[in-house]
Amino acid sequence: MRQRRGSPLLLAITLLLGMPFTGCGDDVDEPAMDDLVRLNQIQVLGTHNSYHIQPKEPLFSTLLAFDRDTFLTLEYTHIPLDQQFETEGIRQIELDVFADPEGGLYAKRRALIVIGQDPNSGLPELDEPGFKVLHVQDIDFETTCLTFVACLQTVKTWSDAHPTHLPIMILVEAKDETIPDPLNLGFTVPIPIGAAEFDALDAEIRLVFPPEQLITPDDVRGGMASLEEAVLTRGWPTLRAARGKVLFALDNGDKRDAYLQDHPALEGRVLFTNSTPGDPDAAFVKLNDPIGDGERIREAVAEGYIVRTRADADTYEARSGDTTPRDAALASGAQYVSTDYPVADPDFGTGYFVEIPGGSVARCNPINAPPECRDAELEP
Repeated sequence: MRQRRGSPLLLAITLLLGMPFTGCGDDVDEPAMDDLVRLNQIQVLGTHNSYHIQPKEPLFSTLLAFDRDTFLTLEYTHIPLDQQFETEGIRQIELDVFADPEGGLYAKRRALIVIGQDPNSGLPELDEPGFKVLHVQDIDFETTCLTFVACLQTVKTWSDAHPTHLPIMILVEAKDETIPDPLNLGFTVPIPIGAAEFDALDAEIRLVFPPEQLITPDDVRGGMASLEEAVLTRGWPTLRAARGKVLFALDNGDKRDAYLQDHPALEGRVLFTNSTPGDPDAAFVKLNDPIGDGERIREAVAEGYIVRTRADADTYEARSGDTTPRDAALASGAQYVSTDYPVADPDFGTGYFVEIPGGSVARCNPINAPPECRDAELEP
């Protein structure tokens, strides 16, 4: 909040003359909080596989009968992305994408054959070229938004309606793994994702979001030699510069080299990479174990990196009620704390859920926030 100080008489005179009042001597405007707090100096809540809907019956029961331990991990459902932003305070989402340049590759859901249902989805969106959003081809395919572009359009529509929101980070996992097909149902073989596919991914992002709504590696690096040098010295954008914008990060460490190909230090790219401190492109670090990686997370946050960690995984904490990882994640200072349960699942009966302490959308980061930061003014 901007505060003005100085002579009351001088203030009265300047107001009468219609002149701007700047005070005198050392009595100058104090910088607003948004000019002092940077986007890496807050902590917000994220969702894991943010598009995900639990497999429908009777498919889900059939999967559990086949391998209960494996498929119990799919027992979570998220509401649509814009509703997560609006009602759950989510400011980081995760989208899994599969390349489909010709269209139609994921229009069939072959696991449905086992339960006597038609595997043809009949969904025209799946016949169109472009990246598709789902968890596991042919098996775990229910989603609140079928295509990458559709998901991004949902984000943009909400963002446009809330222009002062804190920046939203979109974590992208590029998927191309084959899966076992023990019943020879003809499960889809994904297209390998390399540099050309990443070019197409960047193009889809830029199709939805104009440059002024994006925070890219080029924006953060500026004229410095490397992205890492920029975040460790000059720092990330201030909240004033970041409000109403989105930034993207690549979840896959194994895809980093392909994304960097012909783009040293991420020049011209949209996504920040999951990198190792010391690399020229290092700015974002994924450390998903808030207990085992707790000290590394705190060190990375203190140095200037942005970190994503997880409060829970594979439905274990929600079933057991174990809050130890959740509490460690929040205490670690990781800027993005991801969960499958921003609200409790009544079927589990444990009451487990994750929220930012105080129940707000964001809080001042417990590791690196400046003293000027005030929780109540981050996003009321």
